[in-house]
Amino acid sequence: MTAPDPRPGTPPQPPATTPVPPPGSPPGARPGATRGALSLYATGSVGMGVWVTVPGLLLLYFLTDVLGVPALLAGPALLLPKVVDVVVHPLLGSRSDREARRHGHRRRMMRTGLLLGVALVGMFSVPSGLTGAPAALWVACWFVAGNLLFAGFQVPYLTTPSDLRVGYHERTRVFMFRMILLTVGLLGAGVAAPALSAAGGRSDYTRMALLLAVVMAVSAGVALTGVRRLTEECGFRPPDADAGHSTPADLKVAWRDRNFRALVLSYLFTGTTTHLFLAALPYVTAYVFGETRLTALFMGLFLGPALFAGPVWSRWSRRYGKQRGLLLSQGAFAAGSLALLPGAALGGTAGVVLAAVDVMVMGIAFSGLQLFAFSMLPDAVAAAEAAGSSKAGAYTGVWTATEATGTAVGPYLYSAVLALGGFVSSTAGDPVTQSGTALGALVVGFTAVPAVLMAIALWCQRRCALDAAA
Repeated sequence: MTAPDPRPGTPPQPPATTPVPPPGSPPGARPGATRGALSLYATGSVGMGVWVTVPGLLLLYFLTDVLGVPALLAGPALLLPKVVDVVVHPLLGSRSDREARRHGHRRRMMRTGLLLGVALVGMFSVPSGLTGAPAALWVACWFVAGNLLFAGFQVPYLTTPSDLRVGYHERTRVFMFRMILLTVGLLGAGVAAPALSAAGGRSDYTRMALLLAVVMAVSAGVALTGVRRLTEECGFRPPDADAGHSTPADLKVAWRDRNFRALVLSYLFTGTTTHLFLAALPYVTAYVFGETRLTALFMGLFLGPALFAGPVWSRWSRRYGKQRGLLLSQGAFAAGSLALLPGAALGGTAGVVLAAVDVMVMGIAFSGLQLFAFSMLPDAVAAAEAAGSSKAGAYTGVWTATEATGTAVGPYLYSAVLALGGFVSSTAGDPVTQSGTALGALVVGFTAVPAVLMAIALWCQRRCALDAAA
């Protein structure tokens, strides 16, 4: 029996419609998240962008040209702290799965991100009496502390899209919002950090770190709210009952996944390439073009187009798939690395203009590298769930450990190339004239080496068939 209409004489109203998930969503999927929830969640990537950019862009140069650390020692000082990450990230992934089952969310670990700025300030506040090896040890210790805090935030944060009850294209939408805000963080830090530290003194680097630390703390706080809103709107998909009980067992499950393994190996070489590019840029502007202020300009040209390229790459994904977009981005970045050679050889204003145009094209490719790779991570988790296994935290732990490895190996490889070329370190205010061999190594490490690394990434990615399984 239906209730009578309280307003006699009014025409019957059509029944209210319930939002439905977009086509292609899995059974039980919910409609997409609101833009407000996505924006709050994505704001967490601003602080992540600061942490990724500032050490990757400035720390190697800070060691060799401000603290007087030899290139042969500066590389290991950045690489060895990342060994801790390789061990810790999978452990945190398994712990994140346990907390997700126990509490119905992963936000507890994310609170470590509120303290990340403290490590950034400590890293760039080296006591005036420390130079050379002691200074490298100071930086390395703070780098370890920062990486541990970052891992505690990053692993559950990046697992969130895998936890949502949404489909293939909606996961890309989530990451598109994240990539836009990540690009804001990368762009802001990439321009502001070298500009604030352009004078080259230790106090300049400390002031830069203090200002950016505030941004990182606010970003992490907003992200905590965003993750809660996102899971409320889209639903939370808990991991398997056996997920998180044994980290080695979780790692075996993730590594046995052929498509995930190909994606991870591809991203290892992709991350190594892009972080080598970041580490090398201050050397190129200082020693090839003779103007350190160009670092901020090139970073703006590299990351600025990515703000507009993200939505374009997202539409590409809907039409052609993520795999083709990622392969295209990898090929374009490799070609762009080689195309930097003419600008470096030409030098002067013409060389700067030529390099600037090329860097912009590489920035568009970089946007695709980030969007497609990261949005394929939850696709791998969804494919594993369809096959009977859901261990999102374990998969993300392996992924972030791989990312951490790339961020360290890239600068280490470049420092090794510099050392082989005979690069001579110096302290602030006491520059050194480099030999022709050192300058040649500096350019080769910025052009040919990234091209080879990205070609290997492309070869690995061709063996991934996640798009076909979607």
